[in-house]
Amino acid sequence: MENTATKKTALNQVHHAAGAKMVPYAGFEMPVQYSGVNQEHMVVREQVGVFDVSHMGQFFFSGENAQELLQKLVTNDVSKIKIGQAQYSAMTNEKGGIIDDLILYRMSEDEYMMVVNAGCLDKDWKWVNEQNDLGVNISNQSDDIALLAIQGPKAVEAMQSLTQTPLADIKFYHFEKGEFAGVQDVIISATGYTGSGGFEIYFPAEHAEKMWNAVMEAGKDFGIEPCGLASRDTLRLEKGYCLYGNDINTDTTPLEAGLGWVTKFNNEFVGSDVLQKQKEEGVERKLIGFKMIDRGIPRHGYTITNADGEQIGEVTSGTQSPILKYGIGLGYVTKDFEKAGSEIFINIRDKQVKAEVTKLPFV
Repeated sequence: MENTATKKTALNQVHHAAGAKMVPYAGFEMPVQYSGVNQEHMVVREQVGVFDVSHMGQFFFSGENAQELLQKLVTNDVSKIKIGQAQYSAMTNEKGGIIDDLILYRMSEDEYMMVVNAGCLDKDWKWVNEQNDLGVNISNQSDDIALLAIQGPKAVEAMQSLTQTPLADIKFYHFEKGEFAGVQDVIISATGYTGSGGFEIYFPAEHAEKMWNAVMEAGKDFGIEPCGLASRDTLRLEKGYCLYGNDINTDTTPLEAGLGWVTKFNNEFVGSDVLQKQKEEGVERKLIGFKMIDRGIPRHGYTITNADGEQIGEVTSGTQSPILKYGIGLGYVTKDFEKAGSEIFINIRDKQVKAEVTKLPFV
């Protein structure tokens, strides 16, 4: 029998004690908000906020063929990753559909860490093992690793007291391993999905509570607040970042999703032949960003139409932007409507509400 029990991160009790509103998400019980979405959103944009993202998965690939296997698995060019660097990428199936979007870290000459979405963890694990015909050692350390995203313009300043590693020197999409809050070998990575700067720190789950308390204490004078999944969603949407399961899935290709920049054709990967053909022939639909001209909040699944009321697409993500104070969203539309400035309509409660295709990011 399949185990459908909800998993908990090592910080579950901490979230409950802090009064977080908890919801089931990707098989875990996760905090959706503490003080409120807009409050948490603005804290990350202006100061510093901390997210428990320990539900994410970590797979380690090691051995002399690790790079070769990863080149076959992902769309980006793995050979370009230097030790101490991270790279955003996607895994595709034989049809070019996105199995997951992910980050690859090069830990050493022949060791890489792949960070995957929680909701895709089991299928990703099955997939990478099925594709492993090169004898690469792959280990799933997801349950043993905790992950905090410390995000915002004051993150460097607020966290520097916890480590000897000069945080300001870690370039975007680079990482260092060092002591952090008394814990050894913490991966301190200048990555995150909010677009407001900051770090993600990976460390053994047994130190989760100690680490959380140290981070909250160090950030106290900088206005640090705990943040939940709801503000993480509005933050990533303002930056036009895709959310797996909403904006991308196995029915969407990287080229349709605007991820051509992480799709390199200098080597073959699973589905590269299909994507190469799609690149040459062009795509029929495209993921676009749009802003509401008339009042209304777009939501996942709403129909997108043209002025005549004919369906031309569907909203994949939408919200009221806390910064812009109007509705914004992502959605797929037919290629005739992909240009910025195109007039489109979102069907909200049987009404056609005017919107306009706009360049990303929104903020």
